[in-house]
Amino acid sequence: MLMMMAEAQSCVLLLTMMISFTIVSANNGVFSVKYKYAGLQRSLSDLKAHDDQRQLRILAGVDLPLGGIGRPDILGLYYAKIGIGTPTKDYYVQVDTGSDIMWVNCIQCRECPKTSSLGIDLTLYNINESDTGKLVPCDQEFCYEINGGQLPGCTANMSCPYLEIYGDGSSTAGYFVKDVVQYARVSGDLKTTAANGSVIFGCGARQSGDLGSSNEEALDGILGFGKSNSSMISQLAVTGKVKKIFAHCLDGTNGGGIFVIGHVVQPKVNMTPLIPNQPHYNVNMTAVQVGHEFLSLPTDVFEAGDRKGAIIDSGTTLAYLPEMVYKPLVSKIISQQPDLKVHTVRDEYTCFQFSDSLDDGFPNVTFHFENSVILKVYPHEYLFPFEGLWCIGWQNSGVQSRDRRNMTLLGDLVLSNKLVLYDLENQAIGWTEYNCSSSIQVLDERTGTVHLVGYHYINSARSLNVPWAMLLLLLPSTLLLSLVC
Repeated sequence: MLMMMAEAQSCVLLLTMMISFTIVSANNGVFSVKYKYAGLQRSLSDLKAHDDQRQLRILAGVDLPLGGIGRPDILGLYYAKIGIGTPTKDYYVQVDTGSDIMWVNCIQCRECPKTSSLGIDLTLYNINESDTGKLVPCDQEFCYEINGGQLPGCTANMSCPYLEIYGDGSSTAGYFVKDVVQYARVSGDLKTTAANGSVIFGCGARQSGDLGSSNEEALDGILGFGKSNSSMISQLAVTGKVKKIFAHCLDGTNGGGIFVIGHVVQPKVNMTPLIPNQPHYNVNMTAVQVGHEFLSLPTDVFEAGDRKGAIIDSGTTLAYLPEMVYKPLVSKIISQQPDLKVHTVRDEYTCFQFSDSLDDGFPNVTFHFENSVILKVYPHEYLFPFEGLWCIGWQNSGVQSRDRRNMTLLGDLVLSNKLVLYDLENQAIGWTEYNCSSSIQVLDERTGTVHLVGYHYINSARSLNVPWAMLLLLLPSTLLLSLVC
């Protein structure tokens, strides 16, 4: 989920909210991440709508979901079960690699959802019920940084407000608080002990659009894993609890996999630099190869306006390519089988019948990036089943709306079955093909010991009971998040 601050409008609304908020006295692990649409068959229109909304949020300015089953024929997002406050209460928040702040709905909120069809109990955060909860005042450095300076009328005895406006029209508004977030620290191979850390997050007092009370598939909030200093990982890194490095490995065949925050030492990953001054995980793509042939492309094909390079986003289901890439790519794929009867489904999906081996009948697609890093996608990954047909997961961003035209966005279609490593310490990202149902090795920076982290799954609560899951770990004081898809 990607977002923005609307500049002039935001300042007015923030000031209005800031004045209207009741000021509260400042005295006053295990993260279970689950697949939002587990076990549900989603239509192609739902699938496209999901990615459409996500692209709007990408372009709006700030970013997702972390993880997801890599098969496009099952649509959904991951959400985490986290513990907040003293005593701890559970909250279900969407894991988002692009957005930065964490926020949960608060007790003052009237527009917030009260129930969810996802089989979870929603909880409104109440700072007065937590012994460790504190308001973040307007004169605190965090408030200055996130708002780009001091807000007019925001004085030391007032709580620091926030406003996030999403590209699909949804918004969340409230004020910042600081409280304890509970997690599990890795203490050995596949062993954890309880730990916690203080994090500043948003207390949502006003929601609109898909975040409001009309949303049947509601969650308690969003857990941002973005690049800025306001994200949870950045805050924990400042305290020395973690390194700003995380990785995920999504099993596109069985579902589930591994998500780890920390230094992965095995498998080895080839890295490519992140493009500076971009709000998302943008990298320089240099070439596209279909089978043994390279597409003949102009040098600036992967630049659209002020967007540079390709966006890596595990919250997007499919993969979106500029028209100058999409058309020759799909043409070469189809030409491998001259007798194919191609159908256009829902006016945008290229589909056909094929009964033989996909990997024998169609070419691999390989993307090339700076530093000679490649990302290979196999036919069984970029083709997905739909109503007796095989459909091509590549999408033409040239036919999207003006703001999204000709963007390059690589989602789970290409990221599944690979360990993807985000190294914010060195501003680089990389990946390697990997069996996500196996295990990886991570380094505890404090002790120098290496711990084994394996594939995990947990059973989802209530109706969301499917055997797909992931383990998210955070090192050196490792945060454990178990994902269910």
